[in-house]
Amino acid sequence: MAFKDHFSRQAADYRRYRPTYPAALIDFVAGCCAGRTVAVDCATGSGQAAVALAGRFAAVIAVDGSSNQLVRAAPHARVRYVAALAERLPVRAGSVDLVAAAQAAHWFDHDRFHAECRRVLAPGGVVAAWCYEKFRIHPAIDAVVDDFYVNVIGADWPPERRYVAEGYRSLPFPWREEPAPSFEIEIDWDLSQLMGYLATWSAVQRFRDRTGQNPLAALQPRLAKSWAQAGRRRVRWPVHLRLGRA
Repeated sequence: MAFKDHFSRQAADYRRYRPTYPAALIDFVAGCCAGRTVAVDCATGSGQAAVALAGRFAAVIAVDGSSNQLVRAAPHARVRYVAALAERLPVRAGSVDLVAAAQAAHWFDHDRFHAECRRVLAPGGVVAAWCYEKFRIHPAIDAVVDDFYVNVIGADWPPERRYVAEGYRSLPFPWREEPAPSFEIEIDWDLSQLMGYLATWSAVQRFRDRTGQNPLAALQPRLAKSWAQAGRRRVRWPVHLRLGRA
């Protein structure tokens, strides 16, 4: 089956600018698993989640449909990168302790993905899907970003983005769900790093394809007015986790 590839062209920026996940989130997910032998990271992208999980599992199989993403993914001795889809995992039935999807499950064919999770998970295995929302920095900066998000590139967001905007609350998740705490990503960035991250947004790429123009060219001077001389600012993303057990 085909997959929705919104990120291959910006794979290098994806690895450089996409945030890593808080250790508390990875510890919580791993701590819910009965075993720590094999984890699968679906739609791994640059491998941020896979490498984090490798510190808690003996082996991680990280899959993605994009070869451009996989060749740039962060190497790790316990991570094996495989070109494959979340709906067709290259593992034996009943052999996996965790199936994880980090900022990715909204792109999947949900019926096929969850059926595949049921096939590969060992008894008591865990499926965990998490996403992070739009970042927050400072009210003046946030207002500019919100205007850009809605009024400039709003029409270019793929429809699946609504699951992220809703904090995955409406994401199809047919599991015996367990309560999960809230988490937050925090990074100190300068304005150029923030602009690099914004360039990885799928809607920015779709805007460029549709218009032939780069929407970030007009955004950067607007942000610079509120960024002032602060240099680096704290960037925060709320993280939302859905976790269920087989």
